Amino acid sequence: MNCLLVEDEPLAAAILEDYIRQVPWLRFAGRCSDALNAYEALQQQAVEVLFLDIHLPGLKGLDFLRTLTPRPQTILTTAYQEYALDGFDLGVVDYLLKPIDFDRFLLAIQKLRKPEPLPSSQPGLRRFYFFNVNKRMVRVWLDEIVCVESLKEYVRLHLRDGRTLVTKGQIGEMEHELGLWRIHRSFMIALAHVEAYSSTEIIAGGKSIPIGRQYKDQTLEKLAQYSAGN
Repeated sequence: MNCLLVEDEPLAAAILEDYIRQVPWLRFAGRCSDALNAYEALQQQAVEVLFLDIHLPGLKGLDFLRTLTPRPQTILTTAYQEYALDGFDLGVVDYLLKPIDFDRFLLAIQKLRKPEPLPSSQPGLRRFYFFNVNKRMVRVWLDEIVCVESLKEYVRLHLRDGRTLVTKGQIGEMEHELGLWRIHRSFMIALAHVEAYSSTEIIAGGKSIPIGRQYKDQTLEKLAQYSAGN
């Protein structure tokens, strides 16, 4: 996905460029220091993702964004959190507060809508994500994830082959992105890996996972539907 960076602070721009270049499915398409140069860049190439500073010289970032039709997927970057509501009213993907660390950047880009390949051209395509594990980007096939365990500011991924990976993130932020089912305050599971279950626990990947009281009814209903093939 082509990414255009609109940022007038050289240090912030250098950090974001480095982050973009570390992600295999993102392509750094250039940097503009103001809105007028950004207009020109958008005319010259296809841009899928816009990293946009709010406080730009001349035309401000949000005013610039309002003029774009259609708008690329946009992630706002700023030191001021009071503009968050205005940004989300414009349909931005996420809102990054400076200084931006790499883990928070990764959470933001996972929210981007990635183009879906045509089924006829790439049959059987497996989905995967890159997770930051000990400062290395590790590819994880989504169908290999048995469950995800919350560790406060981190999560532990339990994989089908018995491996576990720890990465920074919140379990609530990953629930929709990974397509897993929340069964406990601290656990999400992949239904395809469920081996057995009772009213209080699920066995998946050889691991016993508790069912939280507040998730019990919806979990048992979901498992019954899944068993019926619905």
